[in-house]
Amino acid sequence: MRLTADMWVGAYLARLRAEAIPGFVVTKGDATAGAVLVKIATMDGQAACFQRSFDLMTGDRRWVTLAEGDEAAVDASINKQRGFDPDLWVIEVEDPRGRHLLDQPGLE
Repeated sequence: MRLTADMWVGAYLARLRAEAIPGFVVTKGDATAGAVLVKIATMDGQAACFQRSFDLMTGDRRWVTLAEGDEAAVDASINKQRGFDPDLWVIEVEDPRGRHLLDQPGLE
C-alpha cells in the first residue's frame, strides 16, 4: 500500500522535528497523490531543491536535485514547477548544515 502525500509529509516533518531541524509546509498540494518538492535553505543565501524520481530500470525511488545554488534562483525553479503542477507540495527545511534526512531509510 502506498502512503498518501499528506501522510508522507506529516511523517517527514515529525522526523525533522525529532532531529531539531526546522521544516514547514510552504505549499499544500493534493492530499492523496500530490508530488512533493523539498527545499533546503542553508541560511546563507544558498539552497537546494529535491524531487522524488523513479528509476525505470529498477523501480526504485530516490531523491534527485531539481535546482541548487542561489536561493532566489531555487525559488524561481520551484515556482516554475508549481505553474506546471497545482497539486504540488513544497516543504522548506532550514538548516545551516544542509541536513534534510532524505537519504535515510523510509524516506525514499
